[in-house]
Amino acid sequence: MPIAVNGINHFAISVPDLEASIAWYERIFGFTVIQRSVIPGIDAKVSHMQGPGFQLELFQVPGAHPLPAGRSVPNADLMTHGNKHMALGVVDGPKAKAELEALGVSIVKVAEIDGTYGVFITDNAGNLIEVFEEGPR
Repeated sequence: MPIAVNGINHFAISVPDLEASIAWYERIFGFTVIQRSVIPGIDAKVSHMQGPGFQLELFQVPGAHPLPAGRSVPNADLMTHGNKHMALGVVDGPKAKAELEALGVSIVKVAEIDGTYGVFITDNAGNLIEVFEEGPR
């Protein structure tokens, strides 16, 4: 019998500048910091931010490797195993795209596949995010 889950609890990403990433997620998506901590032994700074129905956990670790360039390009990223992106649902994809552009966010790719609409962007650290129109088009 499968394990019953309640939904997504959190999504975690490593960033080079915790404070800059906190500011970016606050400004672009309205996330709020709910907890800060440090992981002993590796001196990783951690921030938990409340998002829409889940938490975003940001890590800044001294000496971490930078994000490989291909991980910021949707189709190239598919060629590397592992997590691909987080997707945030919106009611109106084209409207969200215009709002992102007005906030100064560069659009990496618009994906219209099988009747769906998604806008790929990167955060301030290059991590892929999809803003995905939910519901029928």
